[in-house]
Parts: sequence; structure tokens; C-alpha cells
Amino acid sequence: MRDERVESSGGAGEYASISAEGISRRAFFGGLGAGVGAAALAGRVEAGEVRKSPRSESASFPMGRPLRVLPVLVYGSATKQERTSWRSYGAIHSQPDAADESRRIDAELKEAAATAEFPIDFQPVAVVSNEAGVAQVTETDVDAFLVYAAGGDPKWFSALAASEAPNVMFIRHRSGPFYLYHEIAHWRYLRQSGDTMVEPNADLDDIVVDDYAEVMWRLRALYGLKNARGTKMLAVGSLTAYSAPGQELGPKHAQEVWGYQIDIISYEDFKQRLGRIRSDASSMDDVERELRAFLGRRTVTLKTERRFVENSFVALRVCRELLHEKGAFNIAFDRCMGRDIIEMLDTPPCLLEALINDEGYTSYCHTDLTHTVPGVLLRWIAGRPTFVCNTHLPHDGVFTVAHCAAPTRMNGKHPEPTTVMTHYESDYGAATKIEYRKGQVVTVIVPNLHCTRWDGFKGTIIDSPFLPACRSQMDIRVQGDCVKLAQQVEGFHAQVVYGDYLREVGYALKKTKALEWRNYSQEVSA
Repeated sequence: MRDERVESSGGAGEYASISAEGISRRAFFGGLGAGVGAAALAGRVEAGEVRKSPRSESASFPMGRPLRVLPVLVYGSATKQERTSWRSYGAIHSQPDAADESRRIDAELKEAAATAEFPIDFQPVAVVSNEAGVAQVTETDVDAFLVYAAGGDPKWFSALAASEAPNVMFIRHRSGPFYLYHEIAHWRYLRQSGDTMVEPNADLDDIVVDDYAEVMWRLRALYGLKNARGTKMLAVGSLTAYSAPGQELGPKHAQEVWGYQIDIISYEDFKQRLGRIRSDASSMDDVERELRAFLGRRTVTLKTERRFVENSFVALRVCRELLHEKGAFNIAFDRCMGRDIIEMLDTPPCLLEALINDEGYTSYCHTDLTHTVPGVLLRWIAGRPTFVCNTHLPHDGVFTVAHCAAPTRMNGKHPEPTTVMTHYESDYGAATKIEYRKGQVVTVIVPNLHCTRWDGFKGTIIDSPFLPACRSQMDIRVQGDCVKLAQQVEGFHAQVVYGDYLREVGYALKKTKALEWRNYSQEVSA
């Protein structure tokens, strides 16, 4: 694994919106993951238990649904003949050869699964040596094929690549018995005996030689993609976006490319739930226990009124209730800096959204799907919270971001030093000011407003300033071409996560076949 992974709001403006009456709650791609939120957080305790047992300072981050991977050993049989060529390159030509290799693969994958940072379920190795066997494998219900290309007809591999499950091809050069496809994967498979790449369903990014670390980051990308697809989102009030393109195209993109399901939660529904909790003594006792545990952290400093923090924890109980009840994973508030939301909660939802992200769900400022989709994907790939934030002018190799709803558990485990203070624009309520780790490597994704391109780079946090702006702020040293980034970057909001996950994001986006990906740290991340 890469060493960098080891831990060492915009201004007030007008929003377009889609109200509850203007969007069908069920007319989405229901077959792509109904109830994904509940299933994806299967490793966490039930919502009622969460309310009674506040997360400790070192609580583990919830995992998603395991990636189901079928290893497929493909080889070609060969029988010795006199005075003619009878075998191709490679060390595997018979059933005994294949049986030995199958056992070797099984042992290697058990070791890989034991050290993986994400849940993965390797199926028993399927051994294939003819076209019929390939056809049978392509019908298997799994999330991905890990294809061991020992030998066989290139058309067999094209058939596997054309199946619904993504393929990662593994080739042995020096890690075991030599494989034929070390010689012919490029020429016979990708170029199909010509000079240009013509295989429509695979490229060099899908091929690994000898190195299981290279396999695992690709599978991690597919795990993130699996859990991001089919996300159920709860939009409190309406769907809103900061831009006309985002308002028009964001919901369609989220539904058609990512299989999102979206439920609109009315203000009135949310208000009634708040009232029920406040009128229930037992619930308020639980709120008080959670509040004391939070404020009692050695990492938390309170510089606003305590009642605003209490209001955030009351609203947190409502959000947990809704997420559990609806089987959802994401929840957000439409005009989160506006009077309606602030009056309903008696605080801006900044601290509330930070706490939701800390628990393993996703919640970002506004219900803008242009930045929600990359945040959800990053959360699953990285296995830790993501920080949605405003971007600023890149200059002198530095990229500054800021927002008021910053998660406290940026590494997915331990809280960072946090000052709870007022939301900047309103100077009211409770928001988080995080002191980020200097030297921490981060991944930054900036989606454009038309949902056609994501820009990304790797950087290093060099400061957590306290400018008159949104409370949580990062100055990030860009590892890559900052001048080109400034010239070409599109969009406005960014998603930031601890660690370097640029390869995984790019690989996942390629599988959607719907988004352009620009990696401004390409050379330093290779």
C-alpha cells in the first residue's frame, strides 16, 4: 500500500430547487440498490443502539457491502505431438498444472483478503479451458472477475471483458509459473493482432503483472463503486444546486449514472420529529449523554452557546431515525444557510452534518448532487469521511479550501482538534473549526457543474489558517501542475479526503463510462 495513506460553504446566494411535488420519489433506478444505506452500513450497530452508545474517540468506521470477486484461471490444454509445434508459451497446459495453480491462487487470495482495508469476498477459483467454460463463468453473479491469464484463446478473454462484471487480468512473469499472456496480452488481446488498441472493454489499466498490491487498489476502486451506486439520498426541503447546470443536470446524472434514489423530506415532517424528541424525556436524556461525551473529548473546545450543540444532537437523532427508517445513506438540507433551516434547527446544520459524516453516513452542505456524488464515492473508496468545501484561486502551488461543516474524524478513527464555534456567514449556531494535520497527504476532487468531468490532484496540508471565511480551512500544497490546474479547473465545490486515492477514483470513473477524469498529479501518483 502507498505510504501516503499511513496517518502521520459558499457565500450566501440564490438557489434553484426541485420541491417534493416536482420530483417522483420512486421513478429512479430502483434495481440498482434499494435500501443500500441500510445494507451498506451492515457492520454498524442499529440506529437505536447508536443513540444510546455514543461513539468513542477511537470508534471504527463502518464498512460497506463486501466486493464479491470470482478468480478465474484460464488456460489452454496441450497434447504432445511429434515433429510439429504443439504448445504455446507458458507453464500451465494440463489439468494437474491447473490444479496446482488453483491452489496457489487460493492461498494468495486468502492472504490478500486478510490484509485488505475493505471487505472483500473471494469465491472459489473457477478453472476454465474452453469456450463453454468461459460462457458459464460470464453468467456468474459476482461484482468482479479476477482473471488469471495463463493461456487460452484471446476471444475467451474478450468474452469475459464484455460481461457485466468488471475484469482485472493478472499475469505471472516471475511470481509463479510463467503465463502465456505475459507475451500476448498486449498484442493478441488488446490490439487483436494489429497495431492499435481495439479491445472495447479493457485497456492496460485492467492488467496487472505479478503485484497483488496493484490488484488490490483496483478492487478497492470497484468496492467503492459498488457501494456508491444505488445510494439513497434524503433531501430535506428540496433538491437545490448552486448553479443552473447543476440544478438541471445533477439529479439526472445521479439517477442515470449512479442509480441514486432520492426522497424529499418536508420541513413539516422534520419539525414534527424534532418536536417528538424534545417532548420525550428519555430521548432528551440520551441527547444529554451524547452531548456531554462530545464536549468532554480532550480534542473539543467550545466557543459558542451550549444550546446550539444540544440542538445539533437533537437533529442528529432525527437524521439517524430517517436514515434507518428510509434505508438511506445520505441526508442533506436544501438551503442550509437560509432562515428556514436555521430557524427550524435553531442552528445552521454545520455541526450536525459533521457528526453525520463522523458516523459513517454522508451529509454535505446543500442538496447539490454535483458535489454529493464524488463525496459518496470517495467515502467508500477511502473508508473515511470526506470534507465538502469551497475552492479558492490556485496560486503559487497552493490550493485553499474552506467550509463550516467539517467532519472531525478525517482519518476515520480519531477526532482532530476541534473548536465548536458559530457558523461564519450567520455568526450563529454551532459549526466546526478543525485543526488539520500539517504534512497530511490528501486527495482533492473538484467536479464540474455540468456533471461531465472531475478534476483531481494529490496535495499536502501545509496550514489550517483562520481567515475571515468558513471556519474549517486548509492550505494545500499541490503535488502536480498548479498552473495548469488554475487554467483548466471547472466547478466550485471540492471534496477532500485524507490519503492518496487518485488511482482508485480514476479507475472507478472509467468504469462508469460517463465522466472525464483529469489527474493533475499524474506523474507523482504513478
